[in-house]
Amino acid sequence: MMTKLIYIAEDDKEINQLLALHLRNEGYQVEQTYCGKEVLKKFQEKVPGLLILDLMMPGVDGLQVIQTVREYSKVPILLLTARGTDADKVLGFGLGADDYVVKPFSIIELLSRVHALIRRYSDYGKEEEEKIIRNGELEFHPINQVITKNGVALLLKPKETQLLSIFMKNVNRLYTKAQLYELVWNTDYLGDSNTIMVHISRIREQIEPNPKTPTYIKTIKGLGYRMERHEQ
Repeated sequence: MMTKLIYIAEDDKEINQLLALHLRNEGYQVEQTYCGKEVLKKFQEKVPGLLILDLMMPGVDGLQVIQTVREYSKVPILLLTARGTDADKVLGFGLGADDYVVKPFSIIELLSRVHALIRRYSDYGKEEEEKIIRNGELEFHPINQVITKNGVALLLKPKETQLLSIFMKNVNRLYTKAQLYELVWNTDYLGDSNTIMVHISRIREQIEPNPKTPTYIKTIKGLGYRMERHEQ
């Protein structure tokens, strides 16, 4: 888990540069972005230890970024904004932000919050991160619920992540569609095989070299699905 890597998403260039300068002086690796779309692209390449996010940005704003990131990662998010109303705070925290700093801010206070968030995330993740589950090019990181392929985070929906993690934890085990449905959706299976098939198809699009001839998740005709073991 790269706790020293911080992404900044702030469209005010002066604030962006100020943050980057002080964070680098504190020993962090910093990657600067200036819009929501840009930082989401970064997440596809590598999951950071912290995201500092401006709430109001052109195009994809901070709230949209939080919603998207929280679909596949628990990385801590520090909101940075000129809007400090209780309603904004409730909305930001409700979507999954971890802390909130209002502009203008004290750089000392901001750095203190950054240290605390990263320390909390790192301490929480140490034990679980040692239990990373690997199969071939795939890695499942339990602490932040991220699955990577060749080190790149897969943009899976929560149910897809849950489904794929079940296979990765139980390589070579055969699961029926009913078993998978009950495990992931926590309800009785009523013959809705299409739901499972659609989710498996979406997963294969991201993990298989050729989704039409899968090598990871195999269909066992008339029985269900099984993940094959791959050499690392």
